[in-house]
Amino acid sequence: MTEELFVTREDKTVWHEYYAEFPYFSNQIIREGCYPRKMVHTTQSAKAIVLVHGLSDSPHFVRAIGEFFHFRLGYNVYLPLLQGHGLKNPKPMKKVTLQAWKKNVEFAIDAASTSENSVSIGGLSMGGAISFYMGATHPAVTGDLYLFSAALGLWEGWLGVTGRVAEFLLRTPLVLLIGGQKKPLIGNNPYRYDYINLRGARELARLLREISGLIRSCKLNKHFRKRIFSVSSESDDVVSLKAIDRLSEITEKDQFVKYTIRKSLKVEHACVVLKDPIYAIGARFGEPPLEKANPEFPLVMAHLRDFQN
Repeated sequence: MTEELFVTREDKTVWHEYYAEFPYFSNQIIREGCYPRKMVHTTQSAKAIVLVHGLSDSPHFVRAIGEFFHFRLGYNVYLPLLQGHGLKNPKPMKKVTLQAWKKNVEFAIDAASTSENSVSIGGLSMGGAISFYMGATHPAVTGDLYLFSAALGLWEGWLGVTGRVAEFLLRTPLVLLIGGQKKPLIGNNPYRYDYINLRGARELARLLREISGLIRSCKLNKHFRKRIFSVSSESDDVVSLKAIDRLSEITEKDQFVKYTIRKSLKVEHACVVLKDPIYAIGARFGEPPLEKANPEFPLVMAHLRDFQN
């Protein structure tokens, strides 16, 4: 694909109405390629899906999956941009809130549900966590749930307790007083920040606590009523794979389908959703990518297609 064709296609997917709903975003302050997107068919579609990016990144990461849903499966696709993300000047990231992120996703769900008969939702990492929350609480989400390296818990780490300790500490006010994050958020990656700031991590920890409550409620009362398609990598050292596996305890038989990428392929956390690699800004020919493509992306999409059928 030529650069000219790439830019033309990008422009057609910009979700301009999103800026009107959330005036803290505008086309001028968002980094190139990081803007909210929508891909809508000219004729009425019976299916729609909202795909949510992760903490520190942007809709670019779930773009390839969105294109598969749109062009191959016939869905209308909506990719919201979460508050504080994808900015040329990311200072607002210091004031992000879980409530604002929920409003971003709720707007996308409402846009998707205006005419379609079925609305599904999915996302990467924290986007997967928000998707699970919305799938359990938002009445307009009537379709399936798609989770990619979903952050339903942090990586267990040493003796299986590191993740739980981190989640506890992130929920305390003390975390915002910790110094050390002085370097700029924007580095060489054109589609994500260089690291996760503490305020964002704290809001994720709050979301994880809410999700834990929802899962407990499902165990005590009724099963989670939606079908779930989950993709994760054995090389993931960011989120808890055990937390994802526990979804099988709250779903009916055959309602939870899991695809696991074997460790030998060395597919990192966010790379699970990448059809193409991501190169550094100004990278020269022959330089290795910052984020490698998932070599099993076509196979993952084939399984996803079979699942939704």
